[in-house]
Amino acid sequence: MSSLETAGLTIFILILFVGLFTIIFGLPGTVVVVVDAFVYSLFTGFETIGLKIIFVLLIISVIAEGVDFALVVAGIVRFGVTKRRLLSVSFGSAIGAVMLTPPLLGVGAVIGLFLGGFSAMLIEELIWQNKLRPSLRTGSRVILGRALGTLLKGMFCLVMIVITLSKVYS
Repeated sequence: MSSLETAGLTIFILILFVGLFTIIFGLPGTVVVVVDAFVYSLFTGFETIGLKIIFVLLIISVIAEGVDFALVVAGIVRFGVTKRRLLSVSFGSAIGAVMLTPPLLGVGAVIGLFLGGFSAMLIEELIWQNKLRPSLRTGSRVILGRALGTLLKGMFCLVMIVITLSKVYS
């Protein structure tokens, strides 16, 4: 593998991680994963990731984004994004990846990246809600709904990443 191919593979994997990371903030990270896989397939001539896999990823992405849309329509608000939250989620993601990599290797790094960042975001949200007056606080059901929606969408994205990387490394 040449250095250019190695750089391309590294950028591809980093964009997969960015897609997973953006889900924590309520952004369409599954779409980022599908687009990343498609662009990687174009550059490799559809040798490692074929059209069937991209179609499967697209279906999973549509399901995940549909669930997220249904939650928003039901009144579940997204977690807000601030500089402090971005820093704490980044720190939490790094800690999660470091903690889960030794027992689970590569899969642990991906799962830890998501769960660490998600935990940090949830803690930040709960701290922020606690500082508000009781009349201005978001209800616990809404926070629980958003947390479960984010976890579900993150699990869909994790499955997409595992499918994608297993095709690349097989």
